[in-house]
Amino acid sequence: MSFLPIVGMIAIFWFLIIRPQMKRQKEHQAKIAAVKKGDQVVTAGGLVGKVVKVDDVYVELELGTNVRVKAIKATIGDIIPPGGTPAND
Repeated sequence: MSFLPIVGMIAIFWFLIIRPQMKRQKEHQAKIAAVKKGDQVVTAGGLVGKVVKVDDVYVELELGTNVRVKAIKATIGDIIPPGGTPAND
């Protein structure tokens, strides 16, 4: 009977904190796996670029005219939808 409050607290933490975080993580991983050539992305460091080449681990980004960097695919923060601000203007 004394374990009932502890079990209740664990259940509350599970449904309010852990479960939503796991859901966001799965969505982010699916988004990263779907990155393709031509997408505009934002890295975790704040760089905005256009995807030029996609590998299993790396992504080559074009940040400007003749400026290309190689980034780890897992560091991509978000994909900018089409019609957003262009990275290479």
